[in-house]
Amino acid sequence: MTPRTGRHFLQIPGPTNVPDPVLRAIAAPTVDHRGPEFAALTRRLLAALGPVFGTSGPVVIYPASGTGAWEAALVNTLSPGDRVLSFETGHFSALWREMAGALGLETETDFVAGDWRHGADPDALAERLADDTGHEIKAVCVVHNETSTGVTSRVPEIRRVLDEAGHPALLLVDTISSLGSIDYRHDEWGVDVTVAGSQKGLMLPPGLSFNAVSDKALAASRNSRLPKLFWDWGPVLEANKQGSFPYTPATNLLYGLEEALLILQQEGLENVFARHQRHAAATRAAVRGWGLEVLCRDEREHSGSLTAVLMPEGHDADKVRKIILERFDMSLGAGLGRLAGRVFRIGHLGQLGDLTLAGTLSGVQMGLELAGVPVRPDGLGAALEVLRTG
Repeated sequence: MTPRTGRHFLQIPGPTNVPDPVLRAIAAPTVDHRGPEFAALTRRLLAALGPVFGTSGPVVIYPASGTGAWEAALVNTLSPGDRVLSFETGHFSALWREMAGALGLETETDFVAGDWRHGADPDALAERLADDTGHEIKAVCVVHNETSTGVTSRVPEIRRVLDEAGHPALLLVDTISSLGSIDYRHDEWGVDVTVAGSQKGLMLPPGLSFNAVSDKALAASRNSRLPKLFWDWGPVLEANKQGSFPYTPATNLLYGLEEALLILQQEGLENVFARHQRHAAATRAAVRGWGLEVLCRDEREHSGSLTAVLMPEGHDADKVRKIILERFDMSLGAGLGRLAGRVFRIGHLGQLGDLTLAGTLSGVQMGLELAGVPVRPDGLGAALEVLRTG
């Protein structure tokens, strides 16, 4: 590997680069998590999280990865044997469905297969709900932004279908790679549980996860019968009233969270979302300028967080990634599951500026050429035009 000079380009779709102010906040001395200073921090955090989720309701924080927040969303709202409808939009939607099955939920009957190039299909949902006259489906699970594919599902349309059908199923939405990067509105869109993690748009290291919870979900939690202890919302929400947690919290990550929320607040969420969409547009312009194909097929569903690039037949995406890492000290996301070796993923989320993205796309273009992939040299210029004029 070429000796490293300068900084490493971490351009995977998460964990993302952690801003220096967040790193400095995490490095502060740890305080007593039962004391008044920490209680004040907890209250500030819970108030500041609401606008990011687009909710005035409770947000539960766990010292866990996003996988933990997946489990919490399921075990707090459902009971053994409950039917859960899910959409196959990519690798992570498949893993969430697998978890639901392992927990004793019925996931086979209401599974909407997909090609990993489109988001959750509102029309398919309407058909399934029309057949469910007895309202046996208890929850609909949607991954808002599928990290493995760069496809963003249209959650408001899913909500509209549920409402038009008069169906009482809970709507559970994974925003692990969209929160703080792509416009999201928990309350306005009628989401019952929003799942999130710290290591992507929130610009923190891995280690925190979240559930934003509706009144309907809280009511369901009082009747849910799946086993839970650590993941139980009740004790967390009760302890939060006093500014504490029912277990030892990730104190220093919470310091970083406060700083990250301040960064988002200072830029303004609308500006954050616009920046991500602009960088996504520049990246797609580069891909098309190279003569390659963006994995996502629906213009309405392009991700603001990442772009998955489909390789031509006979070319290995992992070879391209290896060359780029060794020659230019840049990490790109691998293809996951059925996409292994077929795509590479460019992360453009978190605290990212125009020049960082331009450098990223320069490295990708050189790596493609060095790997012998037949690409046109127009990609970088097309991206720069978007950045210059956007």
